[in-house]
Amino acid sequence: MVEVSARTEPGLVLLTMSLHTTAQSLVSLAAEPGHEGGHASLSPFVTGGGALFVLLLLLWVTTRFNRDR
Repeated sequence: MVEVSARTEPGLVLLTMSLHTTAQSLVSLAAEPGHEGGHASLSPFVTGGGALFVLLLLLWVTTRFNRDR
């Protein structure tokens, strides 16, 4: 839901959304059936372990290039 408000200058129309309207839209979107989570084959442990491995790898690469400290 978008509210259209016209300013006093001719030809200038601004689209604004109120906080209440935005919150209503997000609640109705979240309440729709069929959005119960991610893909069934994604394991949180595998995803977290992969992210940890990538971050540790980046940390190791950074420390190899920064030997003077």
